[in-house]
Amino acid sequence: MKTQPLDATLGALADPARRGVVELLRKKPRRAGELAHALSLSAPNMSRHLRILRRSGLVEEGGIDDDARVRVYRLRAEPFRALRDWLTEVEAFWGAELASFKAHAEKTRKPR
Repeated sequence: MKTQPLDATLGALADPARRGVVELLRKKPRRAGELAHALSLSAPNMSRHLRILRRSGLVEEGGIDDDARVRVYRLRAEPFRALRDWLTEVEAFWGAELASFKAHAEKTRKPR
């Protein structure tokens, strides 16, 4: 697994405001102004967060058919799939470790 995209994903999600953006975009695509208003952030601050989310690949921007000047942001599935896959691998590792520990503890347990 390439760690650079995963590092970018984790870095982008480390900030609570960016996680807030992700939560809002899970429901529907939104404009930057809507996101800023919902999270009580200034437009420049929201712009910085959106830039980080775009660079990490978590978010993409696009126009709408009626007005090319309006930019709408939406989540991209691929980085979240990669994160889920990595977490599944980590969870499997710890599941196996705990199963081994349990087997060892049961084997070495002294009767009362």
